[in-house]
Amino acid sequence: MEKVLFINGCVRPESRTMTLARRVLAGLDGETEEVDLAREGLRPLDLEGLRRREALLRERDYGAADFRYARQFAAADVIVVAVPYWDLSFPAALKVYLEHVMITGVTFDYSPEGIPFGLCRAGKLIYVTTAGGPIQGANLGFDYVKALAEGFFAIRDVRCFSAEGLDIAGADVKAILARAAAEIDWG
Repeated sequence: MEKVLFINGCVRPESRTMTLARRVLAGLDGETEEVDLAREGLRPLDLEGLRRREALLRERDYGAADFRYARQFAAADVIVVAVPYWDLSFPAALKVYLEHVMITGVTFDYSPEGIPFGLCRAGKLIYVTTAGGPIQGANLGFDYVKALAEGFFAIRDVRCFSAEGLDIAGADVKAILARAAAEIDWG
C-alpha cells in the first residue's frame, strides 16, 4: 500500500483548493497522512534553530524531532501539495514547511562533486492550486516546488492541477472547478 503525504496549505474552511485536493486524494490508492500547515505552527528558521540544526547534522542525528517533517516527506510514495495561489506564489507557511523538509542526509544529499541527489522515495508529486485571477506567465509557486522536487528530491513525475479566474466578475466558478476536476480525473 502506498504512503500518501498530503500537505494541506488551505487556510479557508470553504477552500476551493481543498475541493480539488479531495478529488486528487480520492483518486489515489493508499494510506494518507496529512500535514495541516495552519495547525502545525511551524516557525521560520532563526539563529537558534539554525544552530540546533547544524549541531544535529554534525552529529548525524537524523532521528531528532527537528527532522520529523523531513523523515515523513522522504518516506512518502506520493506527495500532494494543496495551496492557494497567493501573491504569484503560495502562502508563506509552505515555504516554512519546506525549510523543515530540506535536510541534507534525509531528503537529499550532495555528491563529492557538489551535485544534489534525492533521498526521497516518492515517484510523484501533485501540486493543486486555485487562483482568483489568471495565473499569468510562470506559476512561481509551482515552479519553485517543481525545482525542489526534481533537482533535490529526485521526484520525476511532478504535476500541477489548477483552477484560475475564480474571482473575476461574472466567472462561472462551478464550471471552472468542474473543468479542473475533469483534468484531475483524466490526469
